[in-house]
Parts: sequence; C-alpha cells; structure tokens
Amino acid sequence: MNRSFAIDAILGSLITAIVLVLTGLAPVLAQEPLPSWNDTQAKARIIKFVQETVAEGGEGYVAPDDRIAVFDNDGTLWSEQPYYIQLGFVLDRVKALAPLHPEWKAKEPFKSVLDGDLKEVAKSGEKGLVELVMATHGGMTTDQFGAIVSQWFETATHPKTGKPYTSMTYVPMRELLDYLRANGFTTYIVSGGGVEFMRPIAEKLYGIPPQQVVGSTIQTEYAIVGDVPVLRRLPKIDFIDDGPGKPAGINKFIGRRPIFVAGNSDGDYEMARWTTAAKGPGFAMIVHHTDEGREYSYDRQSPFGKLDKALDEAKRRNWLLVDMKNDWKKIFSFEN
Repeated sequence: MNRSFAIDAILGSLITAIVLVLTGLAPVLAQEPLPSWNDTQAKARIIKFVQETVAEGGEGYVAPDDRIAVFDNDGTLWSEQPYYIQLGFVLDRVKALAPLHPEWKAKEPFKSVLDGDLKEVAKSGEKGLVELVMATHGGMTTDQFGAIVSQWFETATHPKTGKPYTSMTYVPMRELLDYLRANGFTTYIVSGGGVEFMRPIAEKLYGIPPQQVVGSTIQTEYAIVGDVPVLRRLPKIDFIDDGPGKPAGINKFIGRRPIFVAGNSDGDYEMARWTTAAKGPGFAMIVHHTDEGREYSYDRQSPFGKLDKALDEAKRRNWLLVDMKNDWKKIFSFEN
C-alpha cells in the first residue's frame, strides 16, 4: 500500500470516529446492569428474565404494553425499621397538633405518643394506629396535606442513622427500577402506605410519577371553600392496599396484571401469588432483610414487615429470595 495513502486512510478513520462521537452516533459500551448487586444467582435471574422478556420471537417475549412491574415501598424500596416512615410522620404530626388538643395528654394512644413510649403505642393495636392516622391525616384538603408531607420530608431524619428519610432508599432497588424502565417496563408502587403520603416524593426518589402510585386511601369529598373547589380529606378509611387488597388495587387502578413484582413481607404474598399464577412469564422477588450491620436483620417476628408465610413458600413457588447481605454490594447511597 502506498505510504501516503495509508496515512490518509488512518487520518480519515480517526476523523470519522471523532465525528461519530461528537454527533452521538458512535456505539457505546452498555453500562453494566445492576452495578450495586453482587454477581450472585439473584442478579443473574433478574437479568435473564428481563432479557427473555424483550427478546422478540422468544418464548418469554412480552409486548411493551404488558411489561408491568409493581413494587411494594416499605422495606422494599426504602427502610421500614425501627418503624414505618409514615408512622414517623404520624408521631411528629401528633406532637405538632398537640397544643390544639389538650385532651390528648390523658387520652391513649395520643398520651403515649407525647410521652415517647412507642411500646405503649404499639399495644393500642390496629385500632389505635387508625385513630392516630385519622387525627393527623384528615380534616384538610388534599393540597394542604401534600404540602405538609413535602415540608416534613425536607427536615425529618431517621432515628437510627440520623440521615434524611429520603436517603433511606435502597440503591440496588433504584437501579432495578431504572433497569426495568430501560427495557420497556412501566413501574408502579403498590404499597400499604398512604397514597397521598407517597405521591409527593415518589418521582423524586424513584422516578415513578404520582399517577403510578397505588396505596391505601382515606375518603375524600368535593367541596367549595371560599368559592374555590377543593377535595377535602375525611377521617374515614376508604381502601387498605395491603395483603389481598394489593391484587384488588392493581386490578382497580392499573387494569393490567403485572409480570414482575417485588415485595418484602407477607403483606405482599397475595400480590406475588397473583402475578406468578398467570399464564405466560411472571417473576416475583422477596427482599429478605439479613444485614444487621448495614441495615437490619428481621423476618418472622418483626412487628413491621413480618416475613413468615412468604419466606416458607418462596422456594416452592420459584420466587427469588434476595439476601440483602450477600446479594447487595451496598444498600444506601451514603455508605462508604
């Protein structure tokens, strides 16, 4: 080959490469999926399912419109220990509203909240917790409640780590959400938490817009206040999105059966069974809290996020049991 011609060819190739890079047309190496996951069976099973789902012509192919993925929130996307984050909000709201309710000093479970006695609060059971929620979540418009929630998240911190609650999300699960969306999935939150408690921060934390958040609700009514139409929140339970309520909520608010579900407790059992019982591809994963050092270790006896029945049946039903200690390189973004 003529030396001058060879040099011209090399220069031409370099110029072409530079132009492709500058114009964004050059192929780039795909980023490693799920970088905060260890290279264990858990990561491999997730990637295999997604790859089969998007491979046109394959047995596992699912059209984009049917690639629905649903995620529990408490204990699945963010921490739920030593108590649910929304319960932390309730406790703070009781203290903030206490000057308007002097009777709370002698009335349970409000008295125990004001005394900082969470064991006594827990003894009040579901009835007491519902009473606390109704007293702190009702009697205002939906816009007012959303503003209160947003303001609370700006300053509220986790009782163990001292970090903002918004920092208590699980990095590997946020990566999983991104990975699914990059492969044509639509991601939803389906949680027992209050829907209007999660909506103000779900998009910021997880990239999930408000209309893709399904949760428990209290009754609302249309009203006119000062010639302005509003939605007023009433102190009455409307829908509990937990246990068997989760499949019902998915059917009611999403209208499609998911093919991917992630949870962490027996409250997600029915949702996982319903998802994986359908004809065609279906994937369920359970986040098992096994890392006492970096987070918490709990399952069968925990008052929050109890995992018992689903733990026993995960293997038999071919659900992926994710071991936080062994399957995740890191849990929170603030880790070194």
